[in-house]
Amino acid sequence: MARDQRDYFYRKAKEHGYRARSAYKLQQINQRFHLIQKGDKILDLGAAPGGWLQVAKEISLGTVVGVDLEGIKPIDGVTTIVADITKEETLKKIYQALDGPADVVICDAAPNLTGHWTLDHSRSIDLSRSALAVAKKVLKPGGNFLVKVFQGDTFREYLFEAKEEFRVARSHSPAASRKESAEMYVVGLGLLKAPVKVGDEIDLDIVETGKSGDGLAFVEGFKVFVPGAKKGEIVRAKITDVRPNYAIGDLK
Repeated sequence: MARDQRDYFYRKAKEHGYRARSAYKLQQINQRFHLIQKGDKILDLGAAPGGWLQVAKEISLGTVVGVDLEGIKPIDGVTTIVADITKEETLKKIYQALDGPADVVICDAAPNLTGHWTLDHSRSIDLSRSALAVAKKVLKPGGNFLVKVFQGDTFREYLFEAKEEFRVARSHSPAASRKESAEMYVVGLGLLKAPVKVGDEIDLDIVETGKSGDGLAFVEGFKVFVPGAKKGEIVRAKITDVRPNYAIGDLK
């Protein structure tokens, strides 16, 4: 009997109508990290055959879009796009299908394996970086990200790159992953999508006072709180912290 037929999650997926055993990985990850909420707009990169699309739709009941180089058999309430996620024109198709920024971007894609681990790991990292690049462009501020990465020499480097972009980023292996598998998932919570970054020194026009009494300015519509600043002042501040929806600056 083939290994897949002996596999518990493979049999369970068949029984419950999921297209891949990986559906349970997304369920388990979401139960732990609460990536997807009701009403969320979800983008699934490398979505074929559609197991994650099924789960994403079940959880969110919102707009779900899947992109893959291969065609995906239709799923009720899900939009699919046949395209290359590394191409700029694919982003335009994604924006149109989502009708706005995504709340969550997920990616369970894997490169074509050669059996040479160093090459396979390198290709996995390249694919994961492409997924991260798309996520940074289509996610709303504070949005969440999930991607599969093969473990190897540059895994920690990739995890660090994710930590630079999200409020929280960590690696995780769900129970549904095979014990012998080298796959790992990187979870990014709260995209830090802001027009300022830590260390920036900028002049700010304090236009309001926040609930805690801090001065409040706006940079391209993004909130910056400055403790000690008063409404009506123009101050110079150094950005000390950046969160999904606001930043904090110290008076200079």
